[in-house]
Amino acid sequence: MPQKTKKSNTSTQTPKPVKALKATLRIRVSNSEAHYGGNLVSGSKIMEYFGDVATELLIRLDGDEGLFRAYDNVEFLAPVFGGDYLEIEGEITEIGNTSRKMVFTAKKVIEPEPSIAPSAARILKDPIVVVKASGTCVTPKHLQRKLS
Repeated sequence: MPQKTKKSNTSTQTPKPVKALKATLRIRVSNSEAHYGGNLVSGSKIMEYFGDVATELLIRLDGDEGLFRAYDNVEFLAPVFGGDYLEIEGEITEIGNTSRKMVFTAKKVIEPEPSIAPSAARILKDPIVVVKASGTCVTPKHLQRKLS
């Protein structure tokens, strides 16, 4: 008697092409965020901002905040200090069944100039990339309410 083959519930779905789905957050890093000497801000604060951008992207795509699963790569490229203005950008690069791959960049766009005056600052002609990262978020299938 021939054996019946049971179908697997797991899908090897090919990732869907993604139309440009991006989000940007611009924020002034407060002096109260400085964690180290010299007014240096911890890299974990920028990771928190990446999480905020990821949450917006998931809401735009799925109608749900989803969850951050893992970072595959993080590069801390330049220091961030209290008073700096950052532009944090995120983009969904790949959509799986429940997974969403993303890339993130944080750039310093304004920095304080306390040597001129306590409230002096300058806009950077060329923004400085301070952190780059990539990671994966998930939105469980039963929580996905809309797709962009």
